[in-house]
Amino acid sequence: MNSLLRLSQLAGPAHFRALHSSASVWVSFFLQKITKNKDFLLQSKVPLSKFEPNAYLPYERLSQNVKIVKDRLKRPLTLSEKILYGHLDQPKTQDIERGVSYLRLRPDRVAMQDATAQMAMLQFISSGLPKTAVPSTIHCDHLIEAQKGGAQDLTRAKEINKEVFNFLATAGSKYGVGFWKPGSGIIHQIILENYAFPGLLLIGTDSHTPNGGGLGGLCIGVGGADAVDVMADIPWELKCPKVIGIKLTGKLNGWTSAKDVILKVADILTVKGGTGAIVEYYGPGVDSLSATGMGTICNMGAEIGATTSVFPYNESMYKYLEATGRKEIADEARKYKDLLTADDGAHYDQIIEINLDTLTPHVNGPFTPDLASPIDKLGENAKKNGWPLDVKVSLIGSCTNSSYEDMTRAASIAKQALDKGLKAKTIFTITPGSEQVRATIERDGLSKIFADFGGMVLANACGPCIGQWDRQDVKKGEKNTIVTSYNRNFTGRNDANPATHGFVTSPDITTAMAISGRLDFNPLTDELTAADGSKFKLKAPTGLDLPPKGYDPGEDTFQAPSGSGKVDVSPTSDRLQLLAPFDKWDGKDLEDMKILIKVTGKCTTDHISAAGPWLKYRGHLDNISNNLFLTAVNADNGEMNKVKNQVTGEYGPVPATARKYKADGIKWVAIGDENYGEGSSREHAALEPRHLGGRAIIVKSFARIHETNLKKQGMLPLTFANPADYDKIDPSDSVSIVGLNKFAPGKPLTAVFKKTNGSKIEVTLNHTFNEQQIEWFKAGSALNRMKEVFAKSK
Repeated sequence: MNSLLRLSQLAGPAHFRALHSSASVWVSFFLQKITKNKDFLLQSKVPLSKFEPNAYLPYERLSQNVKIVKDRLKRPLTLSEKILYGHLDQPKTQDIERGVSYLRLRPDRVAMQDATAQMAMLQFISSGLPKTAVPSTIHCDHLIEAQKGGAQDLTRAKEINKEVFNFLATAGSKYGVGFWKPGSGIIHQIILENYAFPGLLLIGTDSHTPNGGGLGGLCIGVGGADAVDVMADIPWELKCPKVIGIKLTGKLNGWTSAKDVILKVADILTVKGGTGAIVEYYGPGVDSLSATGMGTICNMGAEIGATTSVFPYNESMYKYLEATGRKEIADEARKYKDLLTADDGAHYDQIIEINLDTLTPHVNGPFTPDLASPIDKLGENAKKNGWPLDVKVSLIGSCTNSSYEDMTRAASIAKQALDKGLKAKTIFTITPGSEQVRATIERDGLSKIFADFGGMVLANACGPCIGQWDRQDVKKGEKNTIVTSYNRNFTGRNDANPATHGFVTSPDITTAMAISGRLDFNPLTDELTAADGSKFKLKAPTGLDLPPKGYDPGEDTFQAPSGSGKVDVSPTSDRLQLLAPFDKWDGKDLEDMKILIKVTGKCTTDHISAAGPWLKYRGHLDNISNNLFLTAVNADNGEMNKVKNQVTGEYGPVPATARKYKADGIKWVAIGDENYGEGSSREHAALEPRHLGGRAIIVKSFARIHETNLKKQGMLPLTFANPADYDKIDPSDSVSIVGLNKFAPGKPLTAVFKKTNGSKIEVTLNHTFNEQQIEWFKAGSALNRMKEVFAKSK
């Protein structure tokens, strides 16, 4: 049978069209099939380079588009520019200016985790389209709570979330989306093991999607509405990012790991220093890193607000691709190495140089991932700031640090303790990133070392990293310290306890601190006491980047889409709710709106839409809206979840006050501080304000993903032209946004704030809307606009 015909039969009409529109789509779809469909592999028995005519090879198409752009720009390109511009919808005519232009792109594939996939699939269903236009997958990793251990927790989660998992499985099957079942692993690890490859452009509905940059792809976190656009075959818009270059020299050694690279970068750039930019690593130091180590660095690039992060093609990527059954694509990438690295003389908007020879282990935190302490300064900083020195829990794993290399290095430290008659003094947990990693470390004896050490292996899921943790060892409000190899440590992030001091570091340092039980322990210099009373120092960890016996795939947890079936959403469900369209703009200025809350200080998506116990409502917009702004600090009184109803004068919870305004037909705005909406990609933080009657969010500055999410839902994300105007606003002011009949790209809007004494102040508000995004606002949402366009095209 002709191989292209075979692909069309496997993929369905929408996928088949996508194969012609993007050669990289063809390869990513082929990789999905070759990895998860053994019968298809046996039928083919053809090398990748001969599977299709040359016109369908990924790098030839990418190379052609890059040449078009280089001929136009007449300058060398960075790697990230090559991949990004190589995926332009119209490379011959697209306006390209860093930090200014809006690029229209054709991503190769879409990935969604279960918490965000619910809303994304609900939106896709409401679009009326029959199939996804590009290869897409759903990954069940967020809804599994850590409690008693992997097997028990997984069984419990399957029962509790049965309705949601069934919805995602049936929706995926019907609409052409691959489904990775609960227990398969964390989305980013699954992407690395199965779908990522050099030159890929992927969007994922999770902020840590950039993990795939460890294999040389541009993997970008987005909101669910962006995913719907791509699945609907609509070009995806991204403001042309600037490029920050990180030059690595030297070589990692001793206790220093790949995690320390990004912890140092976070120290330098802070949580907003990468906003609007892609972070691109280069230099001789790159070759000392494993592919999974590079993935760790890219993963946590989300913590500096970067659009994504990426490494150039190198032999570590080749070895990892080969080890995960993708030698064919590795061979192709090797042929196009020049395409998959930056050109000589390429321009970076900022360059940071890090010498790996002199880099020391870092521990970042508490409460923010950019507060860095070199290991030799941590104890001093802890005592000076009153951070609890006793470590209660040490947690390794997560999507950031759960590779085979991470596990072998941590196990080498645990084994040293066991040889001296010691076990972990803290609670010690291990989160495998995937079923493949879990099965491999169990086969190779690492799980036994961890068990003997006193550790508990959790389910292959996000768990405590995202707040899915039924923690019982401390009471809510009790001041305590935990140390993790995770990526994010905002207040209450891991255990919903605002008094927990969370510190982020490598699995190596986390394991060492589990032995000592102290935050001020420096394993590079400090001694431990063995069971026989003798003193000893830990040796530097040792590990293997790849398993010598190969990976054990473990249980098969993938469900391929059938293209048929039925999707049911009960009207009485408290977990799932079909979406009703938001109202269109009425063509008038937004006048006399109330200020629901003026937020002071950090306001992440966790503050706007909490996770933890609220994850179960991610598919039910009305129910989850009851968590709106629960932990945001009200500038009016310094309290959380207590705001004044400006009509009645009564104080009450934020969600209830918003609902009261909505019931009374009163529109409202929220006022915020710097980098508003940093953190997760969760679009619920944009959907909830819109659902409860909000129309605008006015702040000093926005995090990239959240600003886009607000636009997608018909909200107005606006920034003070003069940040000092934030201080002029009183929560009791009424707000009018005027000049909307002349709403245009690059043209500021005006807000009139009316005081309770009748006086008024005018404030200039900037925005980043382009013409298409203004159409989203007028239509009421991007989804509404999509329906309008499709209706006209019929």
